Amino acid sequence: MADTEKKPYLHRDQVAGMNIHYIMWSLDYFLDTQQRLGFKSLELWCAEPHVTLDHTGYFEAEVIAKKAADRGLKIRTLCPENVVYPYQYAARKPLHAERSVSYFKHGIELAEVLGAERMSINSGWGDWDEDREEAWKRSREHLSILAEYAGEHNIMLTMESLRPEESNLVTTVADAKRMIDEVGSPYLEPMIDTTAMGVAGETLEDWFEAFGDDAFHEMHFIDGDPYGHLVWGDGKHDLEAWIRTLNEHHFEGVLGQEITDGKYYDDPAAADERNMKAFEPFFID
Repeated sequence: MADTEKKPYLHRDQVAGMNIHYIMWSLDYFLDTQQRLGFKSLELWCAEPHVTLDHTGYFEAEVIAKKAADRGLKIRTLCPENVVYPYQYAARKPLHAERSVSYFKHGIELAEVLGAERMSINSGWGDWDEDREEAWKRSREHLSILAEYAGEHNIMLTMESLRPEESNLVTTVADAKRMIDEVGSPYLEPMIDTTAMGVAGETLEDWFEAFGDDAFHEMHFIDGDPYGHLVWGDGKHDLEAWIRTLNEHHFEGVLGQEITDGKYYDDPAAADERNMKAFEPFFID
């Protein structure tokens, strides 16, 4: 039977829980919930009250690592907050840029200490009233600096696209291809964010065609309408069809569950339970 005729499948450790929608809850509550629901992998979002990371350094890494390990959870990817925090990849003001680069470098260091394989990033954005190409140059320069630093720490940077209201730089697969080609580092690779992809009117096939099957090791793989970073079943996407596409392209990387909609903040555990139940029929181990 051809691969495309088989039931779509995933390995359980491919689905990585994230803590963004647990912002009103403790790190221990998040970790306990992930263990209870059967998650094995995490993409750790770095923001208070869970992780202390800023332009001066990172803190309590050993405590975080032990808490995750004690629950049988593997931190696969680190995700430094970079939209609501005052750090971003294409910062224009010199002091802002200096502090932003320092912040992301400390994120790379923290990823290494926690045993993560990757750090998820984006292009940042330029001021809406400046020339886009000037902002693009800053983003390319800063990403080049960070990719070199990531290589020194054996961490891969995975760059997602953003929605147009979040960035005026990398918002499409074509933008992502241009930025990654211009940086030209073996430590910078593409990451599909299915919400940004959907808003851009793109498909998984568009991204695989642009970069090739071997380019992808991580995605933000969530439901949407196409806006929203939603629990599976709350949007319009076809989970089974998308998993089949992943199988056809031999994707065995991490599927980060970047659930950001505020409607999940009151009871993130219930949201994650529904999300995991959507994946359960596809697990083969």
